Amino acid sequence: MLVHWAQQTEGHPLATPNYGYEKRQKELAKKRKKEDKLKAKAERKSGVHGDSPQDDDPSVAPPQPAPPAGTDPAAG
Repeated sequence: MLVHWAQQTEGHPLATPNYGYEKRQKELAKKRKKEDKLKAKAERKSGVHGDSPQDDDPSVAPPQPAPPAGTDPAAG
């Protein structure tokens, strides 16, 4: 017996996709990405480097802290 889908779901409404919500989320994500790019571009232009590739380079050693006053590091 072949039953039409509308007869099967009678009394049980199906969930419908909320395309407006999905579109809004996509627009917000796009806006955030654009703002992040503009911020990064402004930082590069002003010379401020937050996450530079040099920070991730293991061959570049971080500066060592100064020894406490009154100790001679050469006497070791």
